[in-house]
Amino acid sequence: MKNLTAFFQLWILSGLVLMLAAVSFSGCKAADSKDPISADRDAFNQYWYAGKAELTRYALEQARYAEIHHGDAVLIFVTEDFLTDKQVKYEFGDRRNATSVLKLNFTKKFNTGLYPYSLMTSVFTPADGVSPTLKVTSSAQEWCGHTFMQLNQRGNEVDVQLRSYFQNEGDQNFQLGSVLLEDEVWTKIRLAPQSLPTGDIQIIPGLFFSRLRHEPLKVEKATATLTSSNDASLSSDELQLYTIDYKDIEKKLAIKFEKSFPHRIIAWEETTVSGFGPEARLLTTKTVKTHSILSDYWRRHKVADAALRQELGLEP
Repeated sequence: MKNLTAFFQLWILSGLVLMLAAVSFSGCKAADSKDPISADRDAFNQYWYAGKAELTRYALEQARYAEIHHGDAVLIFVTEDFLTDKQVKYEFGDRRNATSVLKLNFTKKFNTGLYPYSLMTSVFTPADGVSPTLKVTSSAQEWCGHTFMQLNQRGNEVDVQLRSYFQNEGDQNFQLGSVLLEDEVWTKIRLAPQSLPTGDIQIIPGLFFSRLRHEPLKVEKATATLTSSNDASLSSDELQLYTIDYKDIEKKLAIKFEKSFPHRIIAWEETTVSGFGPEARLLTTKTVKTHSILSDYWRRHKVADAALRQELGLEP
């Protein structure tokens, strides 16, 4: 009987030791793991789930037809629920496939002489800061015609759709390898800039670039760097600079943003060939932040709300 009692005492003691070891191990594991979101969750939730979007206007100097044209660029960041299977905004019904995304609506408006350009790209990136971007759409309207492109993340491939007014492009459907999208760099900066890849990378160029250059969309090689870049003329806050330098095409993108949360984007430059034929030359598109507001803009559609356009710097 004594031996049996001693056995049970030893068995209980061994169980306690194992439990303590498991707690200790899990505690160390939790301490070592890093939340991909750069801010603490409370600050992140208070900023991105307050029921408003962040709207920022930038003074735009756009390279087009081998000249620089002035206009407006606007970055609109907002969180929303998104269906991962249908890859559309969740609005009603079964929400089992719904996930929170950080959506970017990126617009450019500028004139080239007599006629205007209106460009818009939308990016849908899961707000967990880890998962790849689910969808990118982009459209361009100008007086010659308009085009539309859509990228959908499907497993290890990106499905691409192109619908174009131009004969040599027409209607196309094809697949590309699942690599970094230049268009998702903007949302990655806002969510988890430390996750931006550096060194030699593979990347699908931005859809604005493909559209304005009429370049076939494909996976490209590039070198990416992330460095400090303080500039008192742009911001009193500490800045970082993310640069993507393409190897086989004439293109370099450099984005300056705040190092601290919420990592507001302050300015960017994109150097590419502008113009066609003998007039083509290397030019740099430049943008600098001028105005920013937080607003539930989807509710601000009354005539009186037009005053907000002045607050955002879109009206004189």
